[in-house]
Amino acid sequence: MKILMVLTSHDQLGNTGKKTGFWLEEFAAPYFAFRDAGAEVVLASPRGGQPPLDPKSDDPEAQTEATHRFRADDEARRALANTLMLASLAPGDYDALFYPGGHGPMWDLVDDLHSIVLIESFYAAGKPVAAVCHGPAVLLNAKTPEGTALVQGNAVTGFSNSEEFAVGLGEVVPFLLEDALKEKGGHFSKVADWQPHVVSDGNLITGQNPASSEPTAAAMLELLSR
Repeated sequence: MKILMVLTSHDQLGNTGKKTGFWLEEFAAPYFAFRDAGAEVVLASPRGGQPPLDPKSDDPEAQTEATHRFRADDEARRALANTLMLASLAPGDYDALFYPGGHGPMWDLVDDLHSIVLIESFYAAGKPVAAVCHGPAVLLNAKTPEGTALVQGNAVTGFSNSEEFAVGLGEVVPFLLEDALKEKGGHFSKVADWQPHVVSDGNLITGQNPASSEPTAAAMLELLSR
């Protein structure tokens, strides 16, 4: 079992002058869930190398058992520092595709052609495609083999409007993910802010927020085991 995890290479939080990137917990929890299940985990990003970490996800209150484990795991830290370039990957080499969140994907992965080709290839092949929190932004410009929006008619979730405004970035992000998924025809659902919520529809799996990262990974592993 070989799982590809794709992280953002974008580090600028709009025009705020502040930094963004990927959210540590949303990477670490699924990464270890996959590794503990015996999967080979391959990491990639648009530019390759070390992806930028959202500094907010490094705050003490954002730490979890998985983030502490990551910092103590030399293999994991080496893998993250040496992500492959998206352009170098072949979809046929992997069994499943997973996108952690953080705000970065809203700027780069949302319209990255290599990422879109990967998503479309995995989805068309019936392989699991999963994304959590802001990660589902990567689905917005992907299409089905029939040429319709990939999320159209599918049950999906992602970081909600209320959560975006709660963190003070509702006016900073390039779009509100909840609204964008709905506009593409996705059947969007959500629960109360910060509570875990995972939606599976065929081979598409999405999670609402950081609390959903581990359950999203578990849902993907369950799909792979069938």
